[in-house]
Amino acid sequence: MYLGKVVGTVVSTSKDQSLVGTKLLLVQRLTSKLEPIEGTEIAVDSVGAGTGELVIVSNGSSARYVLGKSNSTIDAAIVGIVDNIESID
Repeated sequence: MYLGKVVGTVVSTSKDQSLVGTKLLLVQRLTSKLEPIEGTEIAVDSVGAGTGELVIVSNGSSARYVLGKSNSTIDAAIVGIVDNIESID
């Protein structure tokens, strides 16, 4: 899992059947200091996240189970919206 920031939405009218009915968001991966890392990823939203929010993203086969679609093409899923981060540094 990693922290990310939702930077946009993705609309796709033609897609794999396993993605029908899902909300797709564009996520910018962040470092532990909340600084952006180069590149973005498309993730299925399972928690109602929106643009600008800090989120927790799960990758790989674990992401498929978030929506109960173990045989889908999902490789990334937003599994939480971050309210606060406490650092012990």
